[in-house]
Amino acid sequence: MNIAIYIYPEAEVLDFSGPFEVFSTAKRISQQEWNIFFIAEHNALIEARGGMLIQPNFSIDDHPEIDLLIVVGGVHSEQIKNTKVINWIKATNEHTKKTASICTGAFLLAEAGLLNDLKVTTHWEDISDLQNAYPTLQVIENTRWIEEGKFITSAGISAGIDMSLYLLSKLTSDALAKKTAQ
Repeated sequence: MNIAIYIYPEAEVLDFSGPFEVFSTAKRISQQEWNIFFIAEHNALIEARGGMLIQPNFSIDDHPEIDLLIVVGGVHSEQIKNTKVINWIKATNEHTKKTASICTGAFLLAEAGLLNDLKVTTHWEDISDLQNAYPTLQVIENTRWIEEGKFITSAGISAGIDMSLYLLSKLTSDALAKKTAQ
């Protein structure tokens, strides 16, 4: 399984490092043949929130097939205007088994037209902005994550970690998710 975590400038550090830890720990425990990687628009150093520097493994132009795409949150205002990225998310989703977002990553999925008429969530501070920007969405407050078909959206940092454990249970087993959480 290829698990891609999409990052970008000013991405929230725990939004991408939390799911990475969940899946990489599960891989180690279960000895699965998983490829867990970071992907960005360009294969160049990214400055995440707080100045953390991270090197993506792949660019959106050159990467393996993706089974699970996780789009993280952060300062997303430039990302939703980036048609190359939005088109890539839309095209990539056609081949994924699951597509997920953490926090304001939901804005990128919504901009790609993937969440129309679905129940979704995001960070509590961004609920009204998401609803106003994308009125066809059914934005739900006070929930940690929502699964609608192949899409899963989560509220924020810790909810994204919990959502990753939930995804792990769905893709493998409850036992592996519990062992990973421990």
